This record gives sequence, C-alpha cells and structure tokens, in this order.
Amino acid sequence: MKTLLVLAHPLEDSLNAHLAARIDAGIRARGHDLHRIDLQAQGFDPVLTAAERRAYPHNSAPDAAGLQGAGAIVLVFPTWWFGLPAILKGWIDRSFLPGAAFDHSPDRRGMIPRLTGLREVLAITTLGSPALVDLVYMRRPVRRVLKQGVFGPCAPGARFTMLSLYRADEVGPERLAAFGARIDRALDRAFGQENP
Repeated sequence: MKTLLVLAHPLEDSLNAHLAARIDAGIRARGHDLHRIDLQAQGFDPVLTAAERRAYPHNSAPDAAGLQGAGAIVLVFPTWWFGLPAILKGWIDRSFLPGAAFDHSPDRRGMIPRLTGLREVLAITTLGSPALVDLVYMRRPVRRVLKQGVFGPCAPGARFTMLSLYRADEVGPERLAAFGARIDRALDRAFGQENP
C-alpha cells in the first residue's frame, strides 16, 4: 500500500521527528511503499498563492502531493494552541484542492470525494496540555477538523485514528514507551499484523 508520511515540526531532533522515525521504520518493515514528506526539511511554503486561489473554483488543481494514489496517510505533528501547526495547515490548504482531493458538486452545494482509494488515516500528535483540557474543555478541535472537516468529505471510506501524547514537554521514557506501543498497535491495524 502506498503511504504518505507527513512530518510537520521545525526541529530535526524533536519528539515528533523521533515518532516519525519509529513510524517510518514500522511501515517499511511491514513491506509497504512509503513516501516521507518532511515539510520543514523540504522548505515547504504553506502560503496559498494567488494563482492557486484563483484556480480553486475550477476543479483543475493537479494532485501535486500524490494524495489520489495513497492507500494511507500518516500525519505526525505537534498541536499548538489547540490547532495544527501553520506548515501542516498550509500543506492541507495547498494539497486538498478541487480536482485533487475532491470535486465541487454540480450545484456547488457539496463536495464529491476523490480520495476513494484512501483506506487509512493515522494522526499522531503531541500536546503540552493535559488530556482533560483537550478532551473536555476544548472537545478535541484538531481531531474534529481533520476527521470531519478534511478527511470526511474527501475520503469518507477511510478509517481515521488519532493518537495524542499529552503533557509531551515532560514525557519520560516509560510514558514514551507506552505511547510507542500504542503507535505499534495502530500500525498493526492499519498495515497488517507482520512483526518488524
């Protein structure tokens, strides 16, 4: 299965980079075709250009990110201020376009999904806040945006899984190992039970 692994963190030695490396190794060990996109390392420009915005309503955007051929997408990112980091939000803005991720319905009142081959979406995020704040007070805004606002209309047949590492600024080896085990179980569900 072709898989896109998208890392969105500015530091190459970050906890997110560590998690992405673990996921990268796990997917490759399971024998899947992995295309890794490190947005920061690639110097990705998150700003939607004027030309891209003008072309937006015409259902003519090329699938520059390779979304349509992917059977799985894995996002690894920090949650900052209960939102996506700007570089990941920009990647979504510039990749999930009409003609690439969806089409407008003829009456312009809905969306027709184009990512019908996408079977798995795995979002791995780190947060500085405790779980209670994200789950109860904020009601998991990043999960809602990704599941219902992005992948729901573009890939309604995909299974969406989100794993959140709370209080990431103070994570120790034991909690990190437990979170790693959760990632491994999610990879088993998404990519098969083969052991790396």
